[in-house]
Amino acid sequence: MIVERIWTGNAYRNYNYLIACPETGEALAIDPLDHEKCLAAAKRRGWDITQILNTHEHGDHTGGNATIVAATGAKVIAHHAAASRIPGMDRGVKAGDVIKVGKRVELECMDTPGHTMCHICLRSRTDMKALFSGDTLFNAGAGNCHNGGHPNELYSTFAEQLSKLPDDTQIYPGHDYIENNLKFTLSREPDNSSAKELLPKVIGHDPSTSIVTTIGEEKNFNTFFRLTSPGVIAKLRESFPDLPEAPDANTVFVKLRELRNTW
Repeated sequence: MIVERIWTGNAYRNYNYLIACPETGEALAIDPLDHEKCLAAAKRRGWDITQILNTHEHGDHTGGNATIVAATGAKVIAHHAAASRIPGMDRGVKAGDVIKVGKRVELECMDTPGHTMCHICLRSRTDMKALFSGDTLFNAGAGNCHNGGHPNELYSTFAEQLSKLPDDTQIYPGHDYIENNLKFTLSREPDNSSAKELLPKVIGHDPSTSIVTTIGEEKNFNTFFRLTSPGVIAKLRESFPDLPEAPDANTVFVKLRELRNTW
């Protein structure tokens, strides 16, 4: 499996991706908003974009579909319940469905509600452990729930699915927010040594060459995986004095997401 990460450079700080089969040159485009860059990258690499996967229905993830379909004839794939929200969708997928790219790439669909209720993450079933996480999981952060999602659902996705992935799974998110997310971590857990060490390396960084983190690393510096940390809970109580003495993880997650909304 070959992964081409495409930095759009737009105001939303989107990442687009091409995933190609090294044997056939067939490629899947993930959330190809910047259709010009995606088509140019495929041409440069000699790849044929045959499929598009939209992780969810928001326009900054689906906005390039029509142009890429017109140029390549690619089929559009998304969550089975998103058909009414994504024009021209050809295939609706559910948890456990597999998207094949060429002869050597298989990507398993994960139904990951929270950012929206129709969100798909893709987990590689090749020898490369990778997760294409859309707006569910960011480097050092979690997606918001403003436009069709719910924080309780997002918590369940983190607790029941993402946290159980192998620690060496590489994370490919839909946006570059790592600098701000690490600063949020340190506002919640000032003594987090992993966040302190990483932050200087990403301040003012070039997103096109930014680091790729793993699930194991995220558990060290992503606040939304650190729900039982005494430091996180103690700091949270400063903002929410009525927090129970031993709050459950769901409550901690939702309160952190509430703070991040206005941070």
